[in-house]
Amino acid sequence: MLKTILIIPTYNELLNVPIIYKKIRKYNYNLDILFVDDNSPDKTINAIKKIQKKDSKVNFILRKKKNGIGSAHKTGIKWVVKNNYKICITMDADLTHDPKFIPKMIKLSEHYHLVQTNRFLDKRSLISWPLYRRILTRLRFILLYLLLGLNYDSSGAFRCYNFNKLNYKLILFAKNNSYSFFWETIYILTKENCKIKEISMIQKYRSIGSSKLKISDWLHGLYYLFVIFFKDLLNINYKK
Repeated sequence: MLKTILIIPTYNELLNVPIIYKKIRKYNYNLDILFVDDNSPDKTINAIKKIQKKDSKVNFILRKKKNGIGSAHKTGIKWVVKNNYKICITMDADLTHDPKFIPKMIKLSEHYHLVQTNRFLDKRSLISWPLYRRILTRLRFILLYLLLGLNYDSSGAFRCYNFNKLNYKLILFAKNNSYSFFWETIYILTKENCKIKEISMIQKYRSIGSSKLKISDWLHGLYYLFVIFFKDLLNINYKK
């Protein structure tokens, strides 16, 4: 089996970290885990350190400040590659991603550059979400399809990269450090004709803590989408 690790970015997830860790270990006894914490004011790092004392397969990166979810993923991926991991899973710490899918994702990654979950393949998936979040998520999906031709659940973070097949530098070419990082990476991978596999997942809305996504983030993401759209229209390479 290829050397495998799970990246979990955290910011104010003190209560969720112990819960998600137990859920992960229920299905994955030996999986290495890397937490990337942005110096959470609620001292999430203390919960991570407590887990690490009992589990040597748990690592963490403590960043000085909050620099964006996309930036946290890039930081984690650089660490993963430096430490010679070949299979890299990423997921949120807010309990909306079910670790039971991880073994299936790892298995499928043998044949794909990227395996990820899709919240739109099952009509029941977002039923527990507030109406406004369902509308915004669906609208983003439609806009990404109409403007960039992306027919994937491009804004999700529950992914499994196979760095035996995929050049990790393609991910780092994504310039956005916030939530648009996720769809920007899918845009880049489709440009490179990478093989992407999606699996259906019912995603529950978070029940502990509050969402980090603000309306201002969504509006900035909309602006950034049009930036990429016009670059694509003008055939400006994403590497520039």
